[in-house]
Amino acid sequence: MLLDATIKAQLAQYLEMMEGDVLLKVSTGSDKVSKEILGLVEELATMSSRIKVEHTQLERTPSFSVNRVGEDTGVTFAGVPLGHEFTSLVLALLQVSGRAPKVEQKLIDQVKAIQEELRFESYISLSCQNCPEVVQALNLMSILNPNITHTMIDGAAFKEEVESKQVMAVPTVFLNGKSFSSGRATLEEILAKLGSAPDASEFANKEPYDVLVVGGGPAAASAAIYAARKGVRTGIVAERFGGQILDTASIENFISVKHTEGPQLAASLEEHVKEYNVDIMNLQRATRLEKKDFVEIELENGAVLKSKTVILATGARWRNVGVPGEAEFKNKGVAYCTHCDGPLFEGKDVAVIGGGNSGIEAAIDLAGIANHVTVLEFMPELKADSVLQERVHSLPNVNVLKNVQTKEITGVDSVNGITYVDRESGTEHHVELSGTFVQIGLVPNTDWLGDTIERNRFGEIVVNNRGETNIPGVFAAGDCTTSPYNQIIIAMGSGATASLSAFDYLVRN
Repeated sequence: MLLDATIKAQLAQYLEMMEGDVLLKVSTGSDKVSKEILGLVEELATMSSRIKVEHTQLERTPSFSVNRVGEDTGVTFAGVPLGHEFTSLVLALLQVSGRAPKVEQKLIDQVKAIQEELRFESYISLSCQNCPEVVQALNLMSILNPNITHTMIDGAAFKEEVESKQVMAVPTVFLNGKSFSSGRATLEEILAKLGSAPDASEFANKEPYDVLVVGGGPAAASAAIYAARKGVRTGIVAERFGGQILDTASIENFISVKHTEGPQLAASLEEHVKEYNVDIMNLQRATRLEKKDFVEIELENGAVLKSKTVILATGARWRNVGVPGEAEFKNKGVAYCTHCDGPLFEGKDVAVIGGGNSGIEAAIDLAGIANHVTVLEFMPELKADSVLQERVHSLPNVNVLKNVQTKEITGVDSVNGITYVDRESGTEHHVELSGTFVQIGLVPNTDWLGDTIERNRFGEIVVNNRGETNIPGVFAAGDCTTSPYNQIIIAMGSGATASLSAFDYLVRN
């Protein structure tokens, strides 16, 4: 029995919501994963009279497809969709049965309008918190449009296929046999990549805002909600709604919520913002800010948005180590998320660059998966908390190198090693390995501001305790500012502060 009592109870409630019959076509052999898939589909069939099972031969074995009776929907799971993919399985069952998806109608219309044949394959790991959104988006596209098919492939179940295609990061998506995308992507982002992104003309006739928020993370969401609650005309322009928390696996310090995951919190933030009259402009990158009669924000597509006040909440991104090989082998052995990509390096030798909390946590995480982990720390001592240091030093397959400088990440088609210099002796060393995880902190997303807004030497926007910048009417909040601590709860508070300050500015001016 694959499903424990708790999951089974949850599943039983969901299955009662099915609106029509579903046929599971299953293709299995004698291997362990085949037995697990067979056990899962048979257990599903016992839980609902609407679910039937048919044994057949699919493109991959082991796998199973979720279909309407008499009609193939193109939704296939090559692997056991439990762990983070449990929700993907539930949604596939409900949506194939006829239950309407909770998706904006404009996106549904865009999917249905696609006329070319699209055959998607997504390579995932069950421990990846970013994969389900991609899987669910591609499944939905397959359900809505008969020209589209999607197969979710668990990399752990199809190791030879993963290695032959050199998949070294998840989720990785192939379209019609060719590489399409890597990393987290929403339905909206996938459609944009297929050529359905809004152009500048869609922004041409927008009236000036009272408050325009730039960013899509916790600080931005908080700022937008506080502004909209004041009844002023509010807009939010975001390159990626959710921001950095989309890449956060586990959140246990968001007060009053004992545990959540980044993507789950991001979805809640977006849902909350949509409760208010906020003009959300997603998948848009800001490229210029200029103060005229209004504050003007120019977007990458050439559109110019105007507002009486602007709140900059653009957050931060992973800091690159900046050595040869890092960019060349990104997603080909160079990774930034151990929870997502760690399982792809099972039994292999890897390195972690960075000896802070995130680096040592990554090393501990990888030690249970990889054959050997080498940690490289630039400073003479690790910066991680003592409890983490004690734990990492107790692990027999982790080697910690201190006072070393990474010189190069080497490889041919993918990473094959890392070269470092001992800072005390000056001697150069090379370690053969298959993957490198970069964990050296964050850098603020403020490069696009140039000299317009005062920033410190780290690129952080200088703000006072009201969130004010050096330009009247322009405020800033969250990880892109000089706030001393990068925490979700602090970002939300600073977003509220900046929004209240912006409203006060509107009242007084």
